[in-house]
Amino acid sequence: MSDDTTPPVDAAAPTPEPTEHATAPAAHASEPTKPASEPAKPKAEHVAPVVAERAKPLSERSKARRDGEEILGTGRRKTAVARVRLRAGGGKITVNGRELEHYFPSEKERSQLLEALVKADRRQSVDLIIRVNGGGPAGQAGACKLGIARALRKYDSSLDELLRHSGLLTRDGRMKERKHYGLRGARRGTQFSKR
Repeated sequence: MSDDTTPPVDAAAPTPEPTEHATAPAAHASEPTKPASEPAKPKAEHVAPVVAERAKPLSERSKARRDGEEILGTGRRKTAVARVRLRAGGGKITVNGRELEHYFPSEKERSQLLEALVKADRRQSVDLIIRVNGGGPAGQAGACKLGIARALRKYDSSLDELLRHSGLLTRDGRMKERKHYGLRGARRGTQFSKR
């Protein structure tokens, strides 16, 4: 037999338990290490105030906004997009920095734009600043109408039912149909030639 100086390994002998440093999960280098005696803080206390703020009823939020703040409403129609800023005032309306009568000379488009204000009876009690781009006059007037209705609903939540039943909060989804291959337009075919 050989002279082995190493003692025989016993299978039943307990293995040494790993130290605390070996079992701890690897922390990111930027995070400071916390002593083991300090308990972890629950994260729910940081989230609770934000949730409580969102849980306010719509009527309370709309009352707070009426105290001089501007209400924002966005409306779209065809390819036009209107951004409406509404605040308490005397009935002044500007569209892209111009008076309403100068920007929309057509009575049809002006009456379409003012429809939500007239139905809600707020024509002389709010000021509107509207930025609108894209599309033509009809599409822009429709976009402004939807933006004004949405801003009025945020301004006074009691108008929601009136505006909704009048159809003023519904986005008109009709868009230009795409051109199809083999045709000259979306539906128009090529001219018939007998010979």
